[in-house]
Amino acid sequence: MFERFTKAARSVVKGAVEHAERGGAEAVTAEHLLLALLDREGTRAAEVLGRLCPVERRESLLAALAEARRRAGLSRADSEALAELGIDVGAIVARVEETHGDGALSGGRRSSGRRPFSREAKTVLEKSLRVALARKEREIGDEHLLLALTTTGGVVAEALADHGVTYGAVDAALGTASLR
Repeated sequence: MFERFTKAARSVVKGAVEHAERGGAEAVTAEHLLLALLDREGTRAAEVLGRLCPVERRESLLAALAEARRRAGLSRADSEALAELGIDVGAIVARVEETHGDGALSGGRRSSGRRPFSREAKTVLEKSLRVALARKEREIGDEHLLLALTTTGGVVAEALADHGVTYGAVDAALGTASLR
């Protein structure tokens, strides 16, 4: 599959690994793929993200991702479902952080070594191939990674949707993107 990735898409994957390493994460996640996409300039995905989630709104997007990380990666839907069962995720997070420090539920830390891709990140990569094939395109570009992130569900898709970056919006913006 990676032989189909464009230079831009390969740079996103490499950037995701670098984000995971800098953050001491155990694995490369969908969030790392998004962070790497946000770093890009001069690509189709960068242009679309620039239009749909301009720089002045990026801080809000990053804050939403950080808050989800703080909740151990639970989406709002997960938190609401647990609340219906009488489980207050916010109270649990506060209690754990009170005992173990801020960000205690953010995931394990790893100091060195190669990071595997999480199941969610692998799903994004696989979906990017399906997206490209559905669009009858031979290569997988960074725009296909962005489209896949919007359809995977979970925290990243939720945060993107909250900031106007949905599959439909990205698809429409790609139709008018100036970069080819």
